[in-house]
Amino acid sequence: RLAFDPSAPDLAADNAWSPVKVRTDGLPPVIEAQVMEPVRELMTLPAKTLKQPQPGHWLFDMGQNMVGVPRLTLNAPAGTRVTIKFAEMLDPDGTIYTTNYRGAKSTDTYICRGDGPETWQPRFTFHGYRYVELTGLPTPPSIDAVQGVVLGSDTRSVGSFECSDPRINQLWSNIRWGQRGNFLSVPTDCPQRDERLGWTGDAQVFIGTAVYNADVAAFFTKWLVDVDDAQRPEGPYTNTVPNPSMDESGASGWSDAGVICPWTIYHTYGDKRQLARHLPGMMKWVDWSRAHSTNLIRDHDRGSDFGDWLSIGASTSKELLGTAYFAHCADLVSRSAKALGDEANAAKYAALFEDIKVAFRKKYFAADGSMVDGTQTTYALSLAFDLLPEGDRAAAAQRLADDVKAKGDHLSTGFLGVSYLLPALANHGQADIAYRLLFQDSFPSWLFSIKHGATTIWERWDGWTPEKGFQDAGMNSFNHYSLGSCGQWMYSSVAGIAQAPGESGFGRLAVKPLVGGGLSHVAASYDSIRGKIATAWHVKDGQLALDVTVPANVVATITVPTASPADVAESGVPAAKASGVKAAGTPSGSASFEVGSGTYHFTAKAP
Repeated sequence: RLAFDPSAPDLAADNAWSPVKVRTDGLPPVIEAQVMEPVRELMTLPAKTLKQPQPGHWLFDMGQNMVGVPRLTLNAPAGTRVTIKFAEMLDPDGTIYTTNYRGAKSTDTYICRGDGPETWQPRFTFHGYRYVELTGLPTPPSIDAVQGVVLGSDTRSVGSFECSDPRINQLWSNIRWGQRGNFLSVPTDCPQRDERLGWTGDAQVFIGTAVYNADVAAFFTKWLVDVDDAQRPEGPYTNTVPNPSMDESGASGWSDAGVICPWTIYHTYGDKRQLARHLPGMMKWVDWSRAHSTNLIRDHDRGSDFGDWLSIGASTSKELLGTAYFAHCADLVSRSAKALGDEANAAKYAALFEDIKVAFRKKYFAADGSMVDGTQTTYALSLAFDLLPEGDRAAAAQRLADDVKAKGDHLSTGFLGVSYLLPALANHGQADIAYRLLFQDSFPSWLFSIKHGATTIWERWDGWTPEKGFQDAGMNSFNHYSLGSCGQWMYSSVAGIAQAPGESGFGRLAVKPLVGGGLSHVAASYDSIRGKIATAWHVKDGQLALDVTVPANVVATITVPTASPADVAESGVPAAKASGVKAAGTPSGSASFEVGSGTYHFTAKAP
């Protein structure tokens, strides 16, 4: 932490700054070189509109909720004191709404030199905002007086997604902007208010989407060291990293980030070093969870116990959530140990996973196929974490679909359930219901905020509604990526860019696009660790065209959904006879083919 003497005549002079103060929390200080990309200026946005909602208050709309600083270009007399304020939203009278910033003043001040047009932007800070308000100017400014400088960790963009529905394209953009703004040295929860913390629960629910959007290998390599550094000696991971309070740890779905995030980075990039470095801490957390359970049910010592945070119209048992995540982490630890060749620990934690599943089913699963609470999150997690017998999975998915339909095709999941909802439906014969949820634009839904002008993901489904206006300002961010974790499903299912089961590092693909939902076309790409993967499908006049690009040294099983599997062609030749294409079966309503690297053009009768 640096500090300077504001009375010093030249703040650039060395003697104006004090030495760095190192916080150790009683631990030996360890300084490591930063491995992640630095925070940089990523782009500059021009203001879209300039208005004067009150005399002397000049309001610039950047057209995009963003994270960064403004760049001012002013021409005013010497000594003119310009006050700059920021906001994500406007009050009904058109003035800036800042109540949700809580204690954050989010105000900059600039005193003009008066020597002609002068340009300035703040340093040593950042803001979350869409709107910039200037006051103190003696004359009206021009619209180019303010530009928005976007700041963020300079992680390389690797994903693209585009489809025939502009609302879904905006959703994808909102997800991207939420990640761009909140991946700033650490994965923060929000950029605007007096918080900006690296909440572990938010990071673990979103990491599956994050890896498709950007190359975050180095970003998470650095942050996961922070996660281990903050882990309490007895086992629980902290709820925020870096962690301002060592007492805040052990929450279900939050502490589990210490297992889920290293596994996801390994699964995406095939980097076993992540598992080797973090497996001891991962095992320690699972062992602690076992010691703080009763008959393998996580019924106590769950820390802050946030539950399915900000769920809407539903309340999932926190004990059930804790047990489900306990099981999932045991499974991931087993798989991690196996990937490292540690067969003893792989077997140990695989057996623990099976034992937790038995306890879970006995406690929460009824003979008629129903579950305790029966919330969407209950069914989604049970299916996603493989906690139900194979023979009961379809019935559970049907109950999940029935709940969605009973709510008028609306979701009710919070942070912990939202990323698993669409896959749980689509992977178990309920793709039509998944698409209904994706395209729903009435409250609560992903498209509700977009219908009302959102350019980033909101913290809560009801951050603003026409009936009630703004939610409680105590916790109401309009740039909070967690609920945007549906992005992973858009890439992996809608576009079909996914790994084959049991694979890591995208060495083998399972391309199975989810054609339907009223979409006429989808095009997506992902620049994986092995090269660029691209898919594009188009439906017109009852015919499906599917283009797939497979990078070098990669094998893909491509499943073409069709009403006539025998008639699938590749580049105009019957697919079974096409060069480099090997028939791999005819699953219901589709035909599968195994291919190597190259670009393929399949045509078929649309499903």
